[in-house]
Amino acid sequence: MSSLISNSLSKIIVTGNLFNINKPQNKKSLTLIELLNESQPYQEFSRLQDVELSELNYKNDLLSRIQGSLVGLAIGDALGAPVEFRPNSFLLHNPVSDMQDGGTWGLQAGQWTDDASMALCLAASLISKGSFDGYDQLLRYKGWHRKGYMSSTGTCFDIGAATRQAINEFENRQRQSAQILQKKLGIIIPDDSLDKQIGEKLSQVNFNVECGTKNAAGNGPLMRLAPIPLFYYRSESDAIQNAANSVKLTHGDKKAIDTCQFYSALIWNAINGKTKDELLSSKFYRQHFKKDFDQDLMTIINGSYKNKKNGYKDGIRGTGFILNSLEAALWAFYNDEDSFEKGVLLAVNLGDDTDTTGAIYGQLAGAYYGIEGIPKHWRDKLFQKDFIITLANGLYLKGNANYRHKRKSTVIEDMEEDTSPNKIRNISTINKKTPHIITEYK
Repeated sequence: MSSLISNSLSKIIVTGNLFNINKPQNKKSLTLIELLNESQPYQEFSRLQDVELSELNYKNDLLSRIQGSLVGLAIGDALGAPVEFRPNSFLLHNPVSDMQDGGTWGLQAGQWTDDASMALCLAASLISKGSFDGYDQLLRYKGWHRKGYMSSTGTCFDIGAATRQAINEFENRQRQSAQILQKKLGIIIPDDSLDKQIGEKLSQVNFNVECGTKNAAGNGPLMRLAPIPLFYYRSESDAIQNAANSVKLTHGDKKAIDTCQFYSALIWNAINGKTKDELLSSKFYRQHFKKDFDQDLMTIINGSYKNKKNGYKDGIRGTGFILNSLEAALWAFYNDEDSFEKGVLLAVNLGDDTDTTGAIYGQLAGAYYGIEGIPKHWRDKLFQKDFIITLANGLYLKGNANYRHKRKSTVIEDMEEDTSPNKIRNISTINKKTPHIITEYK
């Protein structure tokens, strides 16, 4: 696919809660928030001029982990994309060892699928709104589904059934809300201003953003999850609660909600310096949760994957069911021998939903190893690498700003402010061959 984005694509401008179709006006410089409200942000990346980003200190372990989680997600997705839906039997004879062209979707090496697209939509919303805004997130998912916003090809070529259903339901609720406003206030809302007008009157129409069906337990919300704990890196409770809120937009099953809350806590603790033994301990659940989780999920939390050294032969499956995806990702993390490269290939080569298993592993492993722990040759091949890293930087900055006025006792201090050994796991001890210097952002 030599031409990634058609020049004839319409321009979608997102202003607050609006997707409008207009033609490009000029080439002025853009702040990060303005950039994310362009029709295809990474196409306009050269116009980015943001003072906050320019003043960011990149020699920061916490920032490295945040970058690593988002980049790890995209790399896991890109590695698995060419063999998505291939069975384990195929991969036994044709194992993935590097990024490659072609395959299931005919992508170029390093391009990503729906996993990273939805994660970037979620990151863009958190950065732009400065907090969790379910309506805005659904608008961006809608923009991706209908217009290719944040797609690596400019079109939505891969979408889960539950996610598609939820976006359709969201659009139905928008139209129903327009009818309510017409009856109540005599306002006629044309389709091209539906997003903005409904967004401004959510309380008047009692708009419910939870569009997921009760039995939807696919891995869609888990594959896109990372931006939640990355943005809320200073409050574990907010990371856990908003993980649940994120799930309910498209999936309503308790298994999906509990799984994403648990994985959000794992990612949050990984970026805040917990060791692998602490993360994978059966004590982790009791230390971080007071609620009762789904019992099938508890089997995984208690370490079912630890006794399945042989992976697929022992029952590890990289399928679209969220519990299978979680167990597969944790199995790969547990058996990766402190190597992101080895772990993500273990995840992908299980077969079936390869891009998503890789993306789920990549979120946690990237958070744990930091961006310097991800092979440079993969980082260099990743489509729009600098753009993705910039979004990670934006999550770090805007997430911190979200807590500037909160009591210090309720949040985690910046790693630059608290460098005691108990607070930080030095990434350089894991990657002894590579000095820990953040050089990815340009």
